[in-house]
Amino acid sequence: MELLLHSIQLDWPVLTPILICSILVVTVAINRYSFYSQNKRDVVQFIPKLQKELAKDNLSGAQNLSIQLGGVIGEVTEEAVRIFSEQKVGFSRSFDIASALATRKLENHLTVLGTIGGVAPFLGLFGTVVRILYTFQDLATQGNQSAAVAMGIGSALIATAFGLGVAIIAVIFYNYFQSVVKHYEDDFNLIKLLFLSFVDSNDEPTTQTSQNIAL
Repeated sequence: MELLLHSIQLDWPVLTPILICSILVVTVAINRYSFYSQNKRDVVQFIPKLQKELAKDNLSGAQNLSIQLGGVIGEVTEEAVRIFSEQKVGFSRSFDIASALATRKLENHLTVLGTIGGVAPFLGLFGTVVRILYTFQDLATQGNQSAAVAMGIGSALIATAFGLGVAIIAVIFYNYFQSVVKHYEDDFNLIKLLFLSFVDSNDEPTTQTSQNIAL
């Protein structure tokens, strides 16, 4: 405890940025977890219901299902229904744009976690190097003082420990939230494939007729 207080007293200019990074990590983690929790939907039950409405060509029913579902998945599905009703030929490209915009919303602030995960260890290492330099400087001016040297090196390593601790937590949150975003992207692909199956089925009679005319 004495070593920790000694380190905070001497190395606060270096420890302050690490403390700010830790606050940012906690803030972003709470924000993203809350956002993902609010937008979590059961796509496994939603897809069959949507498929039935599309099979009946009931686009208004599919639209209502999307609105009732809500969340990011509901918004993307609602946009998919609108695109499907207006342009079946270019559906895939238009849907990719809509899903990319939704993915950007899901990935919001995640770069903060990734950046802190990479920078925090170097901030800690910088603090350690600076404190060791001051320790050797004191050693040169005051002579051989083993206890002071040990105290200086110990307090120097605390900065590295803080930096590594913040970085580890940031990387854990970053990887976890990236897996959540990947899960959403998989849901978007399921919805896209569902609509494309009806686009292809609607194109089949036209294709068959064209082939008959050619013959």
